[in-house]
Amino acid sequence: MQSAMFLAVQHDCVPMDKNAGSGPKSEEKREKMKRTLLKDWKTRLSYFLHNSSTPGKPKTSKKSKQQTFIKPSPEEALLWSEAFDELLASKYGLAAFRAFLKSEFCEENIEFWLACEDFKKTKSPQKLSSKARKIYTDFIEKEAPKEINIDFQTKTLIAQNIQEATSGCFTTAQKRVHSLMENNSYPRFLESEFYQDLCKRSQITTDPHTT
Repeated sequence: MQSAMFLAVQHDCVPMDKNAGSGPKSEEKREKMKRTLLKDWKTRLSYFLHNSSTPGKPKTSKKSKQQTFIKPSPEEALLWSEAFDELLASKYGLAAFRAFLKSEFCEENIEFWLACEDFKKTKSPQKLSSKARKIYTDFIEKEAPKEINIDFQTKTLIAQNIQEATSGCFTTAQKRVHSLMENNSYPRFLESEFYQDLCKRSQITTDPHTT
C-alpha cells in the first residue's frame, strides 16, 4: 500500500527530484528519497498518536502554550471517511491531514485553503488588502514559495481582483484546491496506516464467561 502511495504522490504532487534521470544512480537516489519519505511520514503522523490525550480527557498545561490535540474515538475518526469536510471540521483531523500532506510534499494546498478561510473572515479593508497580496505572493504568482497548481486564467483573474480586494478574491482557486485535495490526497489519507489505526477499537480480550 505504501509503495502505491508513493506512485500516486508523484502523479499529482510536486516531483521529488525534477532533475532526476533514468540511470542507475538516479534510480538509487529515488529509492533513497522514498525510504526517507517513508520514515518522515511515519514519524510525523505517529506524533498525533503518541502526543494526544485520550478521548474526553484533554491535556492542560500552564507552562506550555503548544496546542494539544485530543485523540478522537474510533467512531469520530470513522466520520472523516464520510465526507472530506468532516475531516476538515475536526481540529485533530485537520492537523493529521496537514502532517500527511507535508509528508507528500503537498502541504501548500491545505495551507492555501486555510489562508483563504482566514481571509474570508477579515472585515477591515486595509487588512483584507494586505492579506490578499500576501496570499498572492505566497501561493499564486509564478515561482511563489508555496505555489499551488491552478490554471493560468485563474491566476490572471486573481491578479486583477486583488487590486481592489474583496472577500471573494480567491473563491475559484480555493474551490479548485479543495477539489484537488478531496479527489487525490484525501483518499490516500483514508488508506494510510495512521488513519486505519485511529479507526481500530482497542483490542481487549472478552472471552464469554461460562455459567
